[in-house]
Amino acid sequence: MPDRRLRAVWDVQVPVIRELAGVHEYDGVVMDLSPSGRKAALERIGPSSPGERLADRHDESHLSAAEQAARAEAEAEILRWNPLPHIENLDLSCYDREYAPAPQRRRAREAHLAQWPEAVGASLESLQAVPAPVAGALAGAVNGLAEGISGTTDVEAAALKAHGRLLRRIEEAAASGNPDASLGASALARLLGHAESMPVDLGRLEERADQERDRLRSRLNEACERLSPGVAPSRLIPELLRDHPGGEGIYAAARETIDQATAFVIDDDLLPPPGGVCQVGPAPPSRRWAAAMMYWTGPFEDDAPARYYVSPPDESWDEAAKHEWLAAFSATRGPAITVHEVTPGHFAHGRMLRRLVRGDVRRSLFSEAFVEGWAHYAEELMVERGFRADDPRFAIGVYLEALVGVTGLACALGIHAGTMTVDDATARFEADAFLLGPAARSEATRATYDPTYGRYTWGKLEIMSLRDRAVAEWGAKFSLRRFHEALLTLGAPPLGTMGDALVA
Repeated sequence: MPDRRLRAVWDVQVPVIRELAGVHEYDGVVMDLSPSGRKAALERIGPSSPGERLADRHDESHLSAAEQAARAEAEAEILRWNPLPHIENLDLSCYDREYAPAPQRRRAREAHLAQWPEAVGASLESLQAVPAPVAGALAGAVNGLAEGISGTTDVEAAALKAHGRLLRRIEEAAASGNPDASLGASALARLLGHAESMPVDLGRLEERADQERDRLRSRLNEACERLSPGVAPSRLIPELLRDHPGGEGIYAAARETIDQATAFVIDDDLLPPPGGVCQVGPAPPSRRWAAAMMYWTGPFEDDAPARYYVSPPDESWDEAAKHEWLAAFSATRGPAITVHEVTPGHFAHGRMLRRLVRGDVRRSLFSEAFVEGWAHYAEELMVERGFRADDPRFAIGVYLEALVGVTGLACALGIHAGTMTVDDATARFEADAFLLGPAARSEATRATYDPTYGRYTWGKLEIMSLRDRAVAEWGAKFSLRRFHEALLTLGAPPLGTMGDALVA
């Protein structure tokens, strides 16, 4: 049973705690995201006396960061302008994964759906200032919430009526909302810093992003030269991205990469064998706001298959747009994405949460910058260690993905500081990350509703810096396996607390 402080944090993160931590007492539970409901929940957060501080120093820092992050989100009025937490609160696809017997999951889904009218009413109280770019980017995900709800029962009919009210609000915002989606530099700095228990200098972070972009472009050029000497990357990369396996072939290609990458990680002694089952298939409509995503088996639940979701192109697009979207799953980019999402990325991380981590705080509170930073680090780790070394396309794909990440950092900083528009960000993704058409636009608009989008690159850079420290401090006793296990024993710690791994 978690202590009062941890429970209070869980209560404002219900979708994450239910799905990523696997705390299924939250099945069928919907948060009250009205202004008054969130205010009451936030009042329960934090220690009420010195005696509520945790005895373990790291766990206290980890929990305190989560508490500060919740307050920073409230200060930034996330619930007022961002539909994404409201979408996550309503989303029923969390019951699709086979973590429990089907009747149990069906009952939870029905209980969840029955609360949609009240939950939508609360969300509409909050969603008073949705910018047009944010609404446009998420309207499809809002629409997808209703997938599979027939309306044949009173509960379903009431839920669909409520859903229609929410969808109309978002569509109206997309048509007439404020075109400026900027959050403001100071609010962004607080969002980043409080969650990661460290001060954030946005100017310095922007400099690091530019330095990282230059490093990645140099590595990319070298890998392209190995594959096709004398051919400019600007000419070679579009050709490589056209080589994709098609709508159904993306799933078979992902499974092949998973098998090869898992064997490599074990043979190279990078992590303990992850075990478990990872299923690959199309993302549900409510989750097609990202090209690919992992939903692992939570550390609090019985072992069950994880889901690697891959988003197919929208059927309404023309053939050219579909091919541009599928470039993300080309023989060049697809393997890098799968390594990020599966092994040694998110899926393997989730398995280590079950195997290595002890204590409710470490098993349930996840720094997003660490989670994404680890998976991003894992991509380059595989290049360093020689995975598919005889095929430069893998390295090219990793550097392309890294360029997407660092461009996301630059665009999130620019959009939320008010120095960059969505059109500017789209052009930046096309120029710096070689994305095409709707894929570039999708990544650019993501920066509007995901202000901490830069966490991928930021987290990776901080992990790389910590590894350099471990090499220096541990000397001959350093090994990648030791470093990785020491780090992952902390779970998914705030970046500012990762140094505890070196003294564990």
